[in-house]
Amino acid sequence: MKVLVVNNAAPFIRGGAEELADHLVANLNATRGVESELLRIPFQWDPPERLIEQILLNRSLQLYNVDRVIALKFPAYLVPHRHKTLWLLHQFRQAYDLADAGQGLADEGSEGVVKRAIRIADNTAIADCQSVFTNSPVTQTRLATYNGISSEVLYPPLNGPGDFKDGGSEPYLFAGGRVGPGKRQHLLVEAMASVRSEGRLIIAGPPESKAYADTLRGLVDTLGLADRVELHFAFHPREKIANWVNQARACAYLPFDEDSLGYVTMEAFAASKAVLTTEDAGGLLEMVNDATGIVVAAHVEAIAEAMNRLLADKSYARRLGRGAKAAWTTRNLTWPRTIERLLS
Repeated sequence: MKVLVVNNAAPFIRGGAEELADHLVANLNATRGVESELLRIPFQWDPPERLIEQILLNRSLQLYNVDRVIALKFPAYLVPHRHKTLWLLHQFRQAYDLADAGQGLADEGSEGVVKRAIRIADNTAIADCQSVFTNSPVTQTRLATYNGISSEVLYPPLNGPGDFKDGGSEPYLFAGGRVGPGKRQHLLVEAMASVRSEGRLIIAGPPESKAYADTLRGLVDTLGLADRVELHFAFHPREKIANWVNQARACAYLPFDEDSLGYVTMEAFAASKAVLTTEDAGGLLEMVNDATGIVVAAHVEAIAEAMNRLLADKSYARRLGRGAKAAWTTRNLTWPRTIERLLS
């Protein structure tokens, strides 16, 4: 069976979705009787009017010599195929919930036209899928709310689970993953200026833009935090990320309304590390609670107090980390089970 995984590709931007796509292909190829490849379709969303071109491009693609397609994200899941499975990581949220929150496309004018085109294209393409899975209850609810489409939650497994294990509790908080405004690393830097306990903040990951990276660098300089905040802007090898996670006191992840648990959370839990997040973090809140981490308001003062407690109280952080590990272990998510469901 020849299975083509299709995903979008914003050049030089890499995050959890790209990691998942690569590991999905690798595990499909490790499945008896399956041959798989990844098709990354270039995607550009600025200016918004270009999205019409993106819709037409993906809808007009013809796939040959392919038995099945597994599609992951907009607009790649618009590609037609007679046997297509959707494993929805997220739609173009600027046409849905982010628009409602004032962070997306407007209802009127050219943006309104684009928004309606996206919704029509989504409804048509998803209706053609033979199976529809979502990566979390958050994504499942969003799809049902805006598109009236039901789905089954299929959680992604952790990639390389053996790499993440408790390696100690050094006095630093680690914030990994893609670096950008939606992940709000600036709140961590600003909060660090008010942290009284000794310790550091390490931020490591590929920046979405030079502007945001420069913003974080500027904050570190302005707040005089050069000796307390480390910024490592790059896509780092898994071994390096695992080393940072494994030795951290705890991990921090502050996305706005994340679609799923996120790899940052999964890696932290696997390594017995508590996670600090916010009340508006979305999918993380399915597992991050007062037994596995700290959830606070998305305000610098509250974040600073939580960071201070984690750095000051090693035993408290380790107790939460043990709770995180136990919660993660009960999920028992594996690639063989996931592949079996996707191909059923």
